[in-house]
Amino acid sequence: MVKTFMEVTSESDDKSSSEKMTADSISVDENNVDENNVDVAVDEKTSPQKISLEITSGDADANASTPEISADSVTSQSPRMGGALAAVLDSSLRSIQSASSVLSNMVNAFVQVTMSPKTPFPVTAKDLSDLSNDRTHQALARVLEKAAANLPPCAPGEEEELKSARVKIEALVKRIGTSEEDAGHGMKSGSMQELQRGHDLESAANALATVILRSRPEDGITNDAVDIEFRRETFGTNAIADKKLDSFLKLCWDAVQDFVLIMLIVLGIIGLVVETTTLKEGDKCGACWLEGFAILLSVLIVVLVTASIDYAKQFAFIRLTRSLHETNTKAVVRNGHQMSVTDDDIVVGDILSVNAHNLASIPADCILLGPPISGGLKMDESSLTGESKLISKKPGDVVLSGTTAVQGSAKMLVIAVGINSVAGKIKARVYDSTDHEGDGLDGDEDSPLFVKLEKIAKQIGIAGTLAALLSFVVNCIKGFVFDGLSPRQYIIEYIVVAITVLAVAVPEGLPLAVTLALAFSSNKMMKEQNLVKHLDACETMGCATTICTDKTGTLTSNKMTARSIYTNGTDFSCNDPSMSLGDFIKSSPDRPKDSILTLITTLIAVDTMDETTVEFEGNKLTASTGNPTEVALLAFAHSLGENCQDLRDSIRGRSLKGALSEFLVEGKQIEFSSARKMMSWAIPKVEGGYRIYCKGASEVVLARCTDQLTGSTSALDDETRQRILGVSEAYNRRGMRTLVLAYRDLPDGTDFDAKSANILNADGTEALEVETNLTFAALVGIEDPLRPEVQGAIKQCYEAGIDVRLVTGDSPNTAVSIAYQAGILKDFHFTYGSEEKIAANLKPNVLMEGKVFRRKVYQIDDDGEKEFDQTAFDKIWPHLRVLARSSPDDKLTLAHGLNQSTLYTDKRACQALKNVDQITVFPDRQVVAMTGDGTNDAPALKRADIGFAMGIAGTQIAKDAADIILLDDNFASIVTAAKWGRNVYASIQKFLQFQLTVNIAAVVTALVGSFAYAKSPLAAIQMLWVNLIMDSLASLALASEPPTDELLRRNPVNRSKSIVTVRMWANMLGQALYQLVIIMFLLFGGPNIFGFEPGHIVEREGLNSEHYTFIFNTFVWMQLFNEVNARSLNGEINVFKGMLRNPLFCGILVITAILQVIMVQFGGKALHVADGGLNGELW
Repeated sequence: MVKTFMEVTSESDDKSSSEKMTADSISVDENNVDENNVDVAVDEKTSPQKISLEITSGDADANASTPEISADSVTSQSPRMGGALAAVLDSSLRSIQSASSVLSNMVNAFVQVTMSPKTPFPVTAKDLSDLSNDRTHQALARVLEKAAANLPPCAPGEEEELKSARVKIEALVKRIGTSEEDAGHGMKSGSMQELQRGHDLESAANALATVILRSRPEDGITNDAVDIEFRRETFGTNAIADKKLDSFLKLCWDAVQDFVLIMLIVLGIIGLVVETTTLKEGDKCGACWLEGFAILLSVLIVVLVTASIDYAKQFAFIRLTRSLHETNTKAVVRNGHQMSVTDDDIVVGDILSVNAHNLASIPADCILLGPPISGGLKMDESSLTGESKLISKKPGDVVLSGTTAVQGSAKMLVIAVGINSVAGKIKARVYDSTDHEGDGLDGDEDSPLFVKLEKIAKQIGIAGTLAALLSFVVNCIKGFVFDGLSPRQYIIEYIVVAITVLAVAVPEGLPLAVTLALAFSSNKMMKEQNLVKHLDACETMGCATTICTDKTGTLTSNKMTARSIYTNGTDFSCNDPSMSLGDFIKSSPDRPKDSILTLITTLIAVDTMDETTVEFEGNKLTASTGNPTEVALLAFAHSLGENCQDLRDSIRGRSLKGALSEFLVEGKQIEFSSARKMMSWAIPKVEGGYRIYCKGASEVVLARCTDQLTGSTSALDDETRQRILGVSEAYNRRGMRTLVLAYRDLPDGTDFDAKSANILNADGTEALEVETNLTFAALVGIEDPLRPEVQGAIKQCYEAGIDVRLVTGDSPNTAVSIAYQAGILKDFHFTYGSEEKIAANLKPNVLMEGKVFRRKVYQIDDDGEKEFDQTAFDKIWPHLRVLARSSPDDKLTLAHGLNQSTLYTDKRACQALKNVDQITVFPDRQVVAMTGDGTNDAPALKRADIGFAMGIAGTQIAKDAADIILLDDNFASIVTAAKWGRNVYASIQKFLQFQLTVNIAAVVTALVGSFAYAKSPLAAIQMLWVNLIMDSLASLALASEPPTDELLRRNPVNRSKSIVTVRMWANMLGQALYQLVIIMFLLFGGPNIFGFEPGHIVEREGLNSEHYTFIFNTFVWMQLFNEVNARSLNGEINVFKGMLRNPLFCGILVITAILQVIMVQFGGKALHVADGGLNGELW
């Protein structure tokens, strides 16, 4: 056994002494090393006086007992691990890792030489899936053990390398299993055994990546298409199979549940039975079955069309889901380069880069790789486990798909994807369940439109039934009592007439017309960046009375840009949008010294995350990934002429590439946390010691500054501090987010874990000592500029009677600034005489912070539980325009309270609000639209009447919960949705105006005909043509009417208001009266004027009369011209206005006219018209 011994004693003045602890103090025979037998031990019963390190040769017994290690007292300190003991151990473990690299390098070379991309892996998808399910270190050991036994065969002459790899893995497996048992038997936190166990798990994770899955933590897998496809074939894809579609037959069954269609089926069956079983003796049926069959055929057409639209909608939603998946991207390492891929493209073996800022969601089950990051990685697993406590993760731990990183950053090895991952299995089970509606809102009632249409359909059905009964009773009395006819002979004829009257009354085309109108509108909305998941959501948005909107990305462009900086006692604010802040500074006569600008750009390059990247073409930012605030800082540094990536790669302790990468361990990263509200990174200085760079919330970092940078370092007095705070407040009032950049030089031996006795973090915990006594470098103002179209869109909302409320996590002043710029806040919202538009000058309840809002609208009941107080909420919401520092739960509370409010019923309170505050309360329940992009927004999106998810920034869960997806994340698209929603409602009203006019005129005509001649002049089959074909075309024509801005100058429609207005009744009755006068004239005076035989006489002989054909033709042409009239709902005189701008309407009008000519001339018995049609004179 070859032993290498390191003995560390107290710090000596002789810097070259071999007793000084350095990484080079360990000698390793790299050709004969078994890193699995490297061990570190300490006698914890006495103070650590002596530490020794042993590395056994590869030919030693793998199961040999752990060698003893001792140490002399140590005083040197490590930048990564505070304390003397930790310093020794940290250096030791890093040296062990260097020795461990022998295994990975050897096996990796072995893999590259001997294996093709399609060489089988030594583990299966099930093995890795079991690992993610078990989530224990023993499960990891089992996978490694099985993999070691299944390593693929090697080329001749390489058997020893393969055998060595197996031995090393088996030794590591044994150590992990032993340490797992030790972990349950009183292993002390921070003990040498625990630290060594952490190293073993880190080595196991790296072995799983390198040896088993042919990946590398630094370089990832290759980006070779063959390799990636083989991984998909072996381990599956990271996509769940599409939700099982409803069959076409099921959709047909759903469609036939419509009340109108059920009535038509009954009518058709009765008609068939009566016509075919009640023939007089000697009569032939001929086409007697035709009318009953035509009714049933019409039902079949409606059902097939409706089912086809729903069936196509399912595929459209699948296409939507796939397109949305393209926006869900993650950062992976392939071929040594970080790249962005969609979640679906991630494969087993990928190295996933995760940080808590913007790459937080985990798309697949992973193993956390080492080395451990300072501050650790903390995960929110509540979405899977229901446990709200954050879970700390260390190298070797399993990280589950569907969870979220809330603190820290890390690299992970993907081990299970798609159906093999934990979240994938849950999702697949949900999709397979019969009671799951993936795109529905559980518990939501039908939209206001469908409630009103159902009511109208039932009223029409009742009215038609009464008219049919009236016809039957009158005919029976007239025939049997007054005319003395035989009941046995004529009773069936009277039943047929009654059925005809009922068929005429029922609007057969209504279900199809509504479906076509909604489908057409939803397709049009898609082109205007509104992806409609539910057809009825089109109309619901038209009734919206309140929009609760996010700020970032919705009102603003979500492109953070540095626009102001305060440094060296000077404020540089660039107000020219065409000029970058860097160019503005360089052209300023007060330009800071180059040394100051260099320090600022270095600070930005060092103290930003690796996952944040920017790409430029010249001076134009073309692409970026990572945290938007850091993107703004990197772009600012670029505008000063500095490439931060190149600068970062040239700094020891920060570089991840090249020769300097091995010194990354010398740097110290202190991750951002909400507790500290800052992020820091320390790097070693050439002359010794460290420089720590810090950035964070302005009020937090500035409070820790004691000096300032002014070419040299000078004390930061109270006057200067107040000046900086004043500049920060001015930036905030302009809607900017402010950051302070600071630094501090630290001596050798600094304890990075030491706590400050005087300064506390934002959450009240003790601050780190190294993050105090800082030197102020700069105050940076970063803004997310308002979208240029937002002001006009919000103005349209107010003109349309829609309130807009801003719900944001920003500070009150920032929220007020954006709300005022956007037009949500007006001058009258501020107290009289106030000049500054800041939160302090707003009237009561116009702005609230989330914590104040929650305190006011919730009360504690007798059981100590929080209970929502609707009465308290009703006192707040009419005034509320901005909810700042809000949480997702506040959104849910706001949506619920607005939806349930009945304040409109309190007339006295409403009148007081109008008289005192000029606030008009909508006279019905609120219809609430809510925007959201995060997973936690999903409950609020579901609770709102209409939920809008962000198509770009939104999470998949938010998109699943929403009704409409904004493809461009733009508030103006919400206004477009409102306009189209109102247009849908208006289109349905136009069609109803057209349809009911037809029904009124037809029913009266049928009744009069049945009373006078016991025969309707309009046959049931003819009314089917009018109601089904013509009306469906009319519905499409009227639905194609484009929305106008006039729609947004009206107030929203009340939930309880009838869809048929008083003006519509006037239009319908007036038009129906005109049509009835013409029809009655032709019915009773037509034979004398036009010279044809009366229709009732010809019809009794079994022939189709020219008289009734002429009435039918006249009736249809009146409907065609009434279709033009129906475009006007409010009594407009010029009914042709805008008609030529709608070519589809004009085209349908022409097509319908041509079809009518064909039907009359060639319809014959099929359409119950005279043979040969009408002659030229009658046309």
